[in-house]
Amino acid sequence: MSVLPLVFTSGWASGINAYAVVLLLGVFGATGVSDEVPASLQRTDVLVVAGVLFLVEAVADKVPYLDSFWDGVHTVVRPAAGAVVAALLAGESGSLPELAAGAVGGSTALMSHLVKAGTRMAVNSSPEPFSNVLLSTAEDLGVAGVVTFAMFHPWAAASVAGVLLVLGVVVVVLTASRIRRYLRRRAERREARRRTGDRWP
Repeated sequence: MSVLPLVFTSGWASGINAYAVVLLLGVFGATGVSDEVPASLQRTDVLVVAGVLFLVEAVADKVPYLDSFWDGVHTVVRPAAGAVVAALLAGESGSLPELAAGAVGGSTALMSHLVKAGTRMAVNSSPEPFSNVLLSTAEDLGVAGVVTFAMFHPWAAASVAGVLLVLGVVVVVLTASRIRRYLRRRAERREARRRTGDRWP
C-alpha cells in the first residue's frame, strides 16, 4: 500500500505540532498498532525527548505572544521534522522514494506551520488570553485525532488533513488585517525595548 497519504498527513500534523507527531507515531509503532512506523521513531530516547518537548510546547503554545515567538523559532524545526518523518516512513515502506516523500512532508509541514503561525498572530491581536488556550487545545486534539485516524484509514485522514489545510489558508486570508495589527504592535514593542536598552526579542 502506498505510504503517500500517511506522508501527507504526518507533514500537515508536523507543521502544527511536530513533537506530538513523533511521539504518536513512535508509540503506535512500539505497541504494534502500525508496522509502517520505522524503528528509529520507536526508540526509547526518541520517545522521551519527544514527550518532554511536547509538554514544553503544550505550555508555551497557550501563552499569548509567547506562542508566536515559539512559532518563529519552529519555522525551521517543524518543516524539517515533517521532511525527516516523511522520509523515514517512505524508507520503511519502500513504496515511495525517500527524497520525494521528504519534499511532500516538508512542504506540507511548512504550509500548515505558516497557517498556524498566521492564525496565532490574528488571535494575539485580541486582548483576552482564553482564545489562545482554546485554539491550542483544538490543534493538539486535531493532530492526535487525525494522526490516529491515519493509522487505520490513511486516505480518509489525508483528505481530512487536506481540507483542514485549505480552511486554514482561507482563515489566514480573511484575518489578514488582524495579522498586520499584531505585526505592527510587535514592531512598536521592539522599538520601545530598543529605546530602553532591553534587547529581549
